[in-house]
Amino acid sequence: MAFIDLQGVTKRYNQVPVVNHLDLTIDQGEMFALLGPNGAGKSTTIKMLTTLATPDEGKITIGGADVVKQPHLVKRFIGVVLQQISLDLDRTVWENMEFHGRMHHMPPKERKEAIDRCLEYVQLQDRRHERTRNLSGGMKRRLQIARALMHNPKVLFLDEPTVGLDPQTRRRIWEIILDLKQQGMTILLTTHYMEEAETLCDRVGILDQGKLIEMGTPEELRKKHGLAVVIVQNEKDQRLDYKFFPTMADANTYLESLPHKQGVMVRESNLEDIFVELTGRQLD
Repeated sequence: MAFIDLQGVTKRYNQVPVVNHLDLTIDQGEMFALLGPNGAGKSTTIKMLTTLATPDEGKITIGGADVVKQPHLVKRFIGVVLQQISLDLDRTVWENMEFHGRMHHMPPKERKEAIDRCLEYVQLQDRRHERTRNLSGGMKRRLQIARALMHNPKVLFLDEPTVGLDPQTRRRIWEIILDLKQQGMTILLTTHYMEEAETLCDRVGILDQGKLIEMGTPEELRKKHGLAVVIVQNEKDQRLDYKFFPTMADANTYLESLPHKQGVMVRESNLEDIFVELTGRQLD
């Protein structure tokens, strides 16, 4: 059953459509990655979903609630982890959590239990009295996740949750996200790490110039565009040209037909290859 539903959604800035008649449904319990180059409309879409911006056209519902007409109900459903560190750095870990609980009108006993539960979940219970500015980047991101989970949201929005983190910390965040997915949480993720989208998500959608230009599981997209790719380095400008093939056998047959094989590579395709093929641009 669709839990997030966008129908004909358009948002304009200075009369220019940043999101252009976007149709998108995300099922309950699904983890969906929204990908796109800079200016594609990802951030604007997230702002509209989280009630921070109002669509000029179309309708958005989350859990059946209209984000424009019922924003207070929508806010009960959602948890948000922004790319920017949105914590009060001068307050302690516990104080940041306490303030969030009060903003959601959680009773004192429920608030305390939620703080204990969520800090333990992200392994920050021993840091509860530490000033937030003293935490590492990974700890701050885990605190943002703990805070977003305090009021038991039904859907979690993750905007570039691992950007700027070292590989070990990134994998720890992945473990948390995968566990939330196994618990049945509906998750919408934006990321510029293709490996992250392939590892974590059930489906991905590629947004470009405000329009959804491709959508499906990572494997469906690979099968559609080609499971193998031949990469040829152009001798004149040194740029890499990609040519897709249905199978590795087809790619190797093409390779054998080339008179010159220097600077040519054959491998399995991946999501980043398809992204570049569709948008003509590298990820941010």
